[in-house]
Amino acid sequence: MTDQSSLEIAMLLIMYGGEAKSCAIEAISAAKQGDFEKAESKLSQAQAALLEAHHTQTDMLTKEAQGERNEINLFMIHGQDHLMTSIAFVDLAKEIIELHQKLEN
Repeated sequence: MTDQSSLEIAMLLIMYGGEAKSCAIEAISAAKQGDFEKAESKLSQAQAALLEAHHTQTDMLTKEAQGERNEINLFMIHGQDHLMTSIAFVDLAKEIIELHQKLEN
């Protein structure tokens, strides 16, 4: 991992988490309109954003395990919270889209 500040790491978590949630919202909207191809595409984009966030988080945890202390501040707490909320939101979006597909059939 490059030597990033705690603020930079937090901002990456917020950015990727926000991207994932936005894509999940767009996926649900597409499913409501019956556009399941677009819904799946948006879910894939959401998963890609979550993967980037996960890499950022894993790098931070690896540094911590190697003895490098991470600065814990409100930005980091917000970033972690934002990421966890986005993960849950994407999971729920998958279920909602599946329900829309069943209703359509």
